[in-house]
Amino acid sequence: MLDQYKRWERGRHKPTDPRHRGLLAAIYGTVSDSLFGETRSKIVLPGEPVDDWLIAQAGMDTMEILQRIRRPSINDSTVDALSLKIEQLCCEYPYADPRDLIIRGREWLNKLTQLLRENNLTLDQHRDILHGAGQLALLVGCVEYDINDQTFAEATRSAAMQLGVESGSAHIVGWAHEMTAWFALTRGDYRKAIDAAQAGQASSPNQSVAVQLAAQEAKAWARMGDHRNVTHALERGRQLLERMPYPERPDNHFVVDPDKFDFYAMDCYRIVGENSLAAMHANEVVRKGTRPDGTEISPMRNAEARITLGVVAAREGDLEQAVSHGLNALSSSRQSRPSLTMVGSELDGTLRTRFGSEPETTEYHDAFVSLRRPA
Repeated sequence: MLDQYKRWERGRHKPTDPRHRGLLAAIYGTVSDSLFGETRSKIVLPGEPVDDWLIAQAGMDTMEILQRIRRPSINDSTVDALSLKIEQLCCEYPYADPRDLIIRGREWLNKLTQLLRENNLTLDQHRDILHGAGQLALLVGCVEYDINDQTFAEATRSAAMQLGVESGSAHIVGWAHEMTAWFALTRGDYRKAIDAAQAGQASSPNQSVAVQLAAQEAKAWARMGDHRNVTHALERGRQLLERMPYPERPDNHFVVDPDKFDFYAMDCYRIVGENSLAAMHANEVVRKGTRPDGTEISPMRNAEARITLGVVAAREGDLEQAVSHGLNALSSSRQSRPSLTMVGSELDGTLRTRFGSEPETTEYHDAFVSLRRPA
């Protein structure tokens, strides 16, 4: 077994038995699809033609979808194409310009609202359109929160919850709870974050969102200093994710892909002071979130990973490396301002505690204060 393990470490061998893969993944606090998995599905990356993907998947492009939904009645293939269009918008969340994505998301949400009001739909079509509208509301609400439009974000989240209930979608309801947990976590209301995360897990126990809800719960426990519940929540989410099939579109923001577990663990380990584990997961987040040519697939995850590396460097006494990581993170092309502010404040506090008013500390602090100003 030791020989096999060494061959795997050197990249010469990968275990084929799912039990062995699962055990090795558990050692590193992750899931086997993240540790051993390879890209198994098409991901539309920044700059690639989206309509080419739509034509290949649905047999029609955006213009044809728009033409079809203007008719008095629509067929099931049009509903399927609409679902694919909405899914692609959700896949653009990590890298698209947030204000442009809000505009496009609201436009499609208005089109679906009109479709529900004016077209002759079957019961199944009506349910599917409600589900699509719920997905769009979730997307728009997330991006609104990213740019600090918190009032709009909460209203949109509430609308998504209502659409989830009306369509009978545990997926939508679960993500609406997740947004409540996320909002509360970034505002420092950790008890509310835990309550929302637990409510979401109860409402959507078999959905992939339950993994992210467990992670949000773990993050809140970490910030409350409860290491025992951090471990329990993370392991509960890890075991659930291990049992799930690899997603068809891992780039969809509302699908928990296996690689995201490193992101969850990284945050918790940084908070509880497990520096080596936090750095290990952070390096994995950056590696998996960056293409070989340097293009960032997941700029927001990468930014928080670099903050984590900065905190670890600061704790180890490396001021220059800590500030370099921090400034790199704050200059990210796509930001979730509340989340980045939350983790960025940890680096700011660590630098000021350990290095006082050193010029590098002041440089990062000034950049961080600029981030906190209203957009």
